[in-house]
Amino acid sequence: MTKKMLILLTFLFIIALTACGGQGDVAQEDTGTVDQTVNCSDLEAGDAPDLGGQEVYMAVENAYPPFNILDDSGNGVGWDYDMGRALCDILNCTPVFSEAAWDGIFPAMAAGEFDVLFDGVTYLTERDETVDFSCAYVVIGQVLLARAGEDRFSTADEFASNEDFTISTQVTTTNEIVAHDLVGVDRTKSFEDFGLAVQALISGDVDAVMIDTVTAIGFIDENPGALTIQASVTSDEQLALVFPPGSDLIDPFNAALAQMAADGSLQTINDKWFNP
Repeated sequence: MTKKMLILLTFLFIIALTACGGQGDVAQEDTGTVDQTVNCSDLEAGDAPDLGGQEVYMAVENAYPPFNILDDSGNGVGWDYDMGRALCDILNCTPVFSEAAWDGIFPAMAAGEFDVLFDGVTYLTERDETVDFSCAYVVIGQVLLARAGEDRFSTADEFASNEDFTISTQVTTTNEIVAHDLVGVDRTKSFEDFGLAVQALISGDVDAVMIDTVTAIGFIDENPGALTIQASVTSDEQLALVFPPGSDLIDPFNAALAQMAADGSLQTINDKWFNP
C-alpha cells in the first residue's frame, strides 16, 4: 500500500467515525488552541424551522477546493455551494454566496458583515471568543503536500529535521500554526490563499505545503501529475460553520445539519467532495 493510499484511507476512516457520531480527543499540542465542539451527528434531529425565504449571506473564498472554487465558466462550485443550498432547502432560505478574502474574515464575521462563513473553518477556542460556531460537520487532518515523484522525505519529523526544507501555507490558518510548530516561523512562508501557496511549491520556491487533507486532494485534482500527499501531520480537527456572535441562525442551521447527518445527506455531500 502506498503512503498516499494509507493517508487517504485513514482520512476516510475519520469521516466514517464522524458520520456515526464518534469523536476522538483533539491533540491540542498540534495547534495550541483547538478544542472540541459537538458533532452534528451527536445532536438529536428534530424539525428544522422555516425561515420564510430569508436571504442568508454566505461567505466563501472561491480559492479553496474542494470547498469552494470557480469553474471554467466562473461559477462557484464545491462542498460549500452544495451544502449551502441543501441547508436552505431544509430551512426555506435563499443562499446568497459572497466572495471574501480569508485575511480579515473573522473580524468581518464578528462585525456581522456576513450571516455565515463556510470555507472549511476549524473550530478553535481562540476563534470562539469573537465568533460563534455550528456543530462540527466533519473531522479532518493536515498533511504535507509535495511535488510528485521526488520522495525527498517520508514523515513530518524527517521533513523538520532537514533545516533546508521550507513550508508554504495560508496566513492565519491552523495550518500556519502547525507549520510554525513543525519547522518554525523562519522556515514557513505564508500566503494570502492556498492557491498561491501551492504555486510556490510547484515552482520550487518551497519544499511542501501544510494543508488540510481534503484540500490537498482538491489541489491534486486541479494539477494532475504534479502533486502528492507525502506525510500526515495531524488527524483530528473539527470543521464547523461560523456565525456572528449571538446569531439567531445558529440553532436553525444546527437543526438542519443534524437532520442531514441523520438522513445521510450530509455524508452524501461529504463523499462527493471529500473522497478521492
